[in-house]
Parts: sequence; structure tokens; C-alpha cells
Amino acid sequence: MWKVTLIVGVGIGYVLGAKAGRHRYEQIANAARQITENPKVQDAAGKAKQQAGAVAGRAAGAVADKVGDRLPNAVTDRMPYFAHRQSENDDWGTVRP
Repeated sequence: MWKVTLIVGVGIGYVLGAKAGRHRYEQIANAARQITENPKVQDAAGKAKQQAGAVAGRAAGAVADKVGDRLPNAVTDRMPYFAHRQSENDDWGTVRP
């Protein structure tokens, strides 16, 4: 993933730093547009987004399981991952709904 970020960063730096003029900028912009509209690239991006969402969901669940019962209600009320908790008293003197 860092390689993709590096390539994108180099491309953006070149476009912003190049003094080749508007014509070269249009060539680069058209090439970038063709790449992003490629079905294979869109498919790969969709799979990466789906996988990242799944990993983030598992990570959030793990964090909720480990620290959720130690956080005050002011924090847990704003986070949907903590909504499934049963009523319990924590060591901070707060009671969970």
C-alpha cells in the first residue's frame, strides 16, 4: 500500500512542480483519468476498500471488547460499538445503561 501512496505522491509532485506547461499537464491528467477509469483498477480499489473496512471493523470490535468497560458513559454513548454493553458498574463510579 505504501508503494501506491509513493507513486501517487511522486505523480502529484511532478504535476505540481513541472514547468512543462499546460499541454503536458493535460497529457498527465488524461493519462491519470484513463487509469482511474480502468475497470481493473476500479475493481482492485473496491476490493481494497472492502478489505480495509472489514479489518477496521474487527479492530474496532477488539478495542471495544478490551477497553469498553473501562470508559465513562460520556465516551461510550457516542460510539456505536459500545451500545451492546449490558448495564454494569465500572471502577470510575459510572453506571452503564
